[in-house]
Amino acid sequence: MQASNLDTPLVYLKGVGPKRAELLQKELGMASYKDLLYHYPFRYIDRTRFYQIRELDPEMPLVQVVGKILSKEVIGEKHKKRLVAKFADETGAIMELVWFQSIKWVEDHVMRGSTYIAFGKPTFFNGSFSISHPELENYPRPPGLTGNLTLQPIYSSTEKLKKNFLDSKGLQKLIQHVIELHINEVRETMPAYVLEKYKLISRKEALVHIHFPANQAKLQQAERRLKFEELFFIQLQLLYNKQVRSLKFKGLLFDTVGERVNTFYKEMLPFDLTNAQKRVIKEIRIDTQKGSQMNRLVQGDVGSGKTVVALISMLLANDNGYQACMMAPTEILARQHYESLVSLLKGELVNISILTGTTTKKQRTVLHQQLENGEIDILVGTHALIEDKVKFKNLGLVVIDEQHRFGVEQRAKLWRKNTIPPHILVMTATPIPRTLAMTLYGDLDVSVIDELPAGRKPIETRHLLEGQRLRMFGFMKQEIAKGRQVYVVYPLIKESEKLDLMHLEAGIEQFRFEFPLPNYQISIVHGQMPNADKEFEMRQFIEGKTQIMVATTVIEVGVNVPNASVMIIENAERFGLSQLHQLRGRVGRGAEQSYCILMSSNKLSENSKLRLNTMVKTNNGFEISEIDLQLRGPGDITGTQQSGVLELKVANLAKDQIILQEARNTVIEIFERDPMVNLPENSLLKTYLDRKNQGIAFDKIS
Repeated sequence: MQASNLDTPLVYLKGVGPKRAELLQKELGMASYKDLLYHYPFRYIDRTRFYQIRELDPEMPLVQVVGKILSKEVIGEKHKKRLVAKFADETGAIMELVWFQSIKWVEDHVMRGSTYIAFGKPTFFNGSFSISHPELENYPRPPGLTGNLTLQPIYSSTEKLKKNFLDSKGLQKLIQHVIELHINEVRETMPAYVLEKYKLISRKEALVHIHFPANQAKLQQAERRLKFEELFFIQLQLLYNKQVRSLKFKGLLFDTVGERVNTFYKEMLPFDLTNAQKRVIKEIRIDTQKGSQMNRLVQGDVGSGKTVVALISMLLANDNGYQACMMAPTEILARQHYESLVSLLKGELVNISILTGTTTKKQRTVLHQQLENGEIDILVGTHALIEDKVKFKNLGLVVIDEQHRFGVEQRAKLWRKNTIPPHILVMTATPIPRTLAMTLYGDLDVSVIDELPAGRKPIETRHLLEGQRLRMFGFMKQEIAKGRQVYVVYPLIKESEKLDLMHLEAGIEQFRFEFPLPNYQISIVHGQMPNADKEFEMRQFIEGKTQIMVATTVIEVGVNVPNASVMIIENAERFGLSQLHQLRGRVGRGAEQSYCILMSSNKLSENSKLRLNTMVKTNNGFEISEIDLQLRGPGDITGTQQSGVLELKVANLAKDQIILQEARNTVIEIFERDPMVNLPENSLLKTYLDRKNQGIAFDKIS
């Protein structure tokens, strides 16, 4: 493909030069004309509205006033000089325009008696309004002007760039220059039939109007086109990967439901499966009979029974002559899964082993041997499972828990542990909003376990203010007297000078005073403790030797204590919604009524009030995740930085759900008609995929 002038290094653009080019590279990652073109405004100032001086208010951010320069006067001496101009609008009202710099230029170029548009931030001082260092334009504006237009773009910049005159206005001039010289070199990226179907404007037109919209309607058209394109190409890549896997990768056949699954289901299962669990198991059965590799995501709230679904799936692999493994992000969680599986199977049916970072060399030697000769049916572990020396005889199913904690390459290493790739079952207890799931996990088939097992009581959540602390202590003592246990979670380990938080160390002192020995025993767990100490303290709590666990969020995932009935979250306003929901899920594991108490300061922002009220109102993780997406945006909700998927420039997953669905549906229709994208009308898409799969950045096709 012929190189475009848009690939020209920025150093050659008029008004840039070596120093500014280096700064733009360092500060904003810009190297070429193309990078400038894709540096979109983050907001716009409406330049269609003109104010009269009597309408001004010091609270207004930026205004423009049409008026005449009545007089100019330089006041003060040397370093304290300023130029003050009297400026009158058509009503005769007068304000001041003030310059502290470039006084000589203003004296020479701003003419007394001329009419200008003055633009800037109004301030009120000594009974009159003024604007310091206003932008001045001749009035009326000359026809055909590009730049200020009607909606003025505002671009993100940095302090270093501003010092080199590359503030929003400076960037606007450079972008305007690129558009004037090179906009005709922008090539279309979308097939004509897609543009026609959704009435999308051309890429070239969209880029002009995202920077310099002629009006609000043109801006909306530009945003819709660029959002659609951004989401469309994400879906194209995800669904193409899925398509290639199903067409090119042969999958293992699990066509037998044998003795292990039947014995466990009929004789050992301690409770009836929910309809949701049955539905998901059926979906997994269908996937593993297709002859192509399964890639399925199972979402389910804390306590919804994902472990049992995973176990039945692993027993299905064993029944068909294959081994299975289950990988968890932490040793605590891996050990918890191992103990749950052993307990559910009562040590029968299959041989289960565990491999973690603390497994001794001697134990590893035996384990590696048993794994290679097929004696181990199910292996549970941490990242240790992906080590090259861990070899399976015949790995058929990989279960990955809390998969957002693992990188893509880490997961891929497990897939390579068999000649024919094993089936993949990914589980998460972090409810993911639908739009985020379509984007983050768009290449996976998604199952949802949206029922809790029978007999589980919904957790009661209460919000208490700092002044109600004694009430909280009283409630704790009541529950401990019934033989229950309590978690107390803090956001910090040590006091922060910036945030007035009740920190862990002060909290421990307070709890030791309120809950003295010998009647009360306290476990303490935080992230800076050695692993062995952490394990010991958790074990004490799990075994019921301590009644209270005071901890930071290290207990968010990985502790299962059915006897714990109270979760107290200190400074709850400092936590995100998803994290609050995960912490609440640590209780409610048994048949007893459980409680979550959210302690907060008396002064709360509207955002904090909404989060805490949401927690009190609902236990539904999916409802909570949707509100969390609206409040925080996608990048903060899960560990998405590793995905590379969510670096969106214009689309917003919280607001653009309809566009995302349209983009995804379009891609699905394309693959139904043209599975390998070989038809002439899809040549642009084929080029995109070929270059993307060769590792060539194609995000900014010129």
